[in-house]
Amino acid sequence: MLTGSCHCGAIRIEVARKPRRLTSCNCSICRRHAGLWGYYEPAKVKITARKGAIDRYIWGDKCLRLCRCATCGCTTHWELVKHPRNRMGINFRNFDPSVIATTRIRRFDGADTWKFLD
Repeated sequence: MLTGSCHCGAIRIEVARKPRRLTSCNCSICRRHAGLWGYYEPAKVKITARKGAIDRYIWGDKCLRLCRCATCGCTTHWELVKHPRNRMGINFRNFDPSVIATTRIRRFDGADTWKFLD
């Protein structure tokens, strides 16, 4: 079991295994958050949060809801807004750095081509 949390600990995330790869996206929001996204089925992720700890942000085509800690501001994950809701992104910047060090990181051009750059 891998456990990550926002800086203040108000939001905790648990996953059973590390992702096969992480994605670094350069779209307008991801490059500002510097997230490294691991993808999971929502049923395989456990998110525990204090009451009122999760702020949600939706923009653009309104397909994703970015979630962050209302106290410390760390972006923890994103959820799909529209159906099917069979995938979510977990920001592995909130996990131990050793997980990142041992996982392949792919660069994704979300700003323009919607293709992997590597």
